[in-house]
Amino acid sequence: MTASYQVGTRPESIEAICVPAHPQQDVLSGEARRAQLQQAQDQLARRGAVLVAHYYTDPLMQELAEISGGFIGDSLEMARFGAETEASTVVVAGVRFMGETAKILSPNKTVLMPTLAAECSLDLGCPPDEFAALRARHPDRTVVVYANTSAAVKAQADWVVTSSIAVDLVAHLHAQGEKILWAPDQHLGRYVADQTGADMLLWDGACVVHEEFKAQGIERMKAVYPEAAVLVHPESPKPVLALADRVGSTTQLLKATQDMPQQQFIVATDRGIFYKMQQANPHKTFIEAPTAGNGATCRSCAHCPWMAMNQLDALMQSLQGDQQEIRVDPELRERALVPLRRMLDFAAARK
Repeated sequence: MTASYQVGTRPESIEAICVPAHPQQDVLSGEARRAQLQQAQDQLARRGAVLVAHYYTDPLMQELAEISGGFIGDSLEMARFGAETEASTVVVAGVRFMGETAKILSPNKTVLMPTLAAECSLDLGCPPDEFAALRARHPDRTVVVYANTSAAVKAQADWVVTSSIAVDLVAHLHAQGEKILWAPDQHLGRYVADQTGADMLLWDGACVVHEEFKAQGIERMKAVYPEAAVLVHPESPKPVLALADRVGSTTQLLKATQDMPQQQFIVATDRGIFYKMQQANPHKTFIEAPTAGNGATCRSCAHCPWMAMNQLDALMQSLQGDQQEIRVDPELRERALVPLRRMLDFAAARK
């Protein structure tokens, strides 16, 4: 019988750790857009830098990554690319834990971010000292942490996972009779427990974007678009997962839009992914799943406020110095590298 528990101390309110979204970049004319992208591309080249952008960043940032020889992907793919690139400088357009991961895997490279203020609610909601106290109370459990954590939390883990490999990894550990201590996303953890039957002790954390998707909103959207398939990221609450035609990581959902026959998709994840979904399926329609429920105040509107801080002007400023450089203590890096390497080796063995 699976035992699934919820532990940890969440912030008193999500608003306490959520920052306002960066103002949306003004719509540029085609000529102005090309000029701005060219300027940023030239600056990357002068610095000998490669841009690695997450699917949730601004479309302009993703386009720059494409035309400059960089990379767009989820956190696992970003980690792989950052470690394998020959560039001496890696610019990570995403949130802080992604920059830390790049630095842990590539200590001899300079790792920059457009802004170090780009945080993650899951990371902020799992303080290293509180997590250490929980670990000490459950020494019999294998510690598995989501990539959306600080280097200090990763350094305490046996394994690091991303949403794309979480089910497979926990199934592997469960088959060996191991009990799991999981942090920090409770919704992803509960989904993994349901899929694998593993005994999982869950930290009480959530993503400010995915927790806002509500089943009633998606049901109403389905009534308007009855032929649409529902795509849901597993960081979403369980009632939302129950409505999904496909549950998966950002990369898995992108692939689903190409594999599935439907021409319309209701997408319950950060709307930044629409750039690649539309690019891969120009004749299909993608609909943003509603957030915050009936009468509630939308805090993220299906877009991470910290991801929104990755703007071209901030990127170009970061390339001019080292004010936005990611640094990780060498001893902490060595400890965090162990579970990260295990993740990459496990993922590579599944290919």
